[in-house]
Amino acid sequence: MKFIVFNLLHNIPNPLTGEMLTAQQVFQHALDQAVLVEKLGFDGYGIGERHGEPFFSSSPAVVLAAIAARTSKIRLLTTVSVLSVLDPVRVAEDYATLDHLSGGRFELMIGKGNDPRHYPLFGITEEEQWESLAERYYLLKRLWREENVTWSGKYRPPLTNVTIQPKPFQKNIRIWHGSASSPISTELAAKNGDPIFSSNSFHPKAKYKELIDHYRERLEYYGHDPTQAVIGAGARGLYLANTTEEAIQRYRPYYNAFMNTDASKYNQSPFKNLEDHIENGSALVGSPDQVIEKIFDYHAAFGHQVQAISVEGLSKEEQQEQLERFATEVMPVLRREIPSTIWDEKQPVLN
Repeated sequence: MKFIVFNLLHNIPNPLTGEMLTAQQVFQHALDQAVLVEKLGFDGYGIGERHGEPFFSSSPAVVLAAIAARTSKIRLLTTVSVLSVLDPVRVAEDYATLDHLSGGRFELMIGKGNDPRHYPLFGITEEEQWESLAERYYLLKRLWREENVTWSGKYRPPLTNVTIQPKPFQKNIRIWHGSASSPISTELAAKNGDPIFSSNSFHPKAKYKELIDHYRERLEYYGHDPTQAVIGAGARGLYLANTTEEAIQRYRPYYNAFMNTDASKYNQSPFKNLEDHIENGSALVGSPDQVIEKIFDYHAAFGHQVQAISVEGLSKEEQQEQLERFATEVMPVLRREIPSTIWDEKQPVLN
């Protein structure tokens, strides 16, 4: 299994101290965290995209470019890029540039996002999100791969003989489809033979498994080998301690603080409290052995090769503690027991 760390750059008062970071501190902490993640042997680092409080992740391309300059090995991902509201020309240019700056380490994860506040900012309605996402996805792929693109559609002005510069460093940038709420996203991914990433954060396992099963079924329908499906999965927070009781006690203030934000409430999570989320959801809170067992359980259901974790909201010292414990006490077991070849191959590049 491979491992990546997700960061949405969310910033709310520390529930224990009341401290509120500045925007500058949030960005600097993310850069420091990415360096630590690479040092600890994680495989990738992802910056999400949000357009409103309490997040500072409105420009993931810029943040990932800064991270690219300070790292040399880890894959760099958007988690997710809200392509449903973005101009594919700008996306193609920005992320092709990032691909060069990172030496071909970039991968794009796309989705509609789970925060309705971005739709009025960019001039589409929530009802148009899926149609908009598909149209922009197909145009983006053409812009990366073709010369002299002529195109017309609904969500941006027509193009005539357009060739973006630069083209990506990699021959084919892997495009993941973020999948959290609808088979429309898994359908688009399956039709094009792309990998999916299940957010797996706010709801019971069965909801996400249904989407993953649909993805595999539709892969086969479209002539792709479902046994070769590439799947990633997230989790609702991480907190390791020597006992479950200690982990719950230490993590509960952070969990409650985030789950009570408006951004979190939009997801309508059915879990009553942290204990319910641990028992019936993906929260990785407990002893290292318990967290390993939880990930094994989800892997049996999902068959995923990539596991994402997040330590957002914790103090900087606790973030480092948790990443170090996960890297030394959890990752080695899962790497040994769950083979994954993604990112092992040398990435092809353009001549």
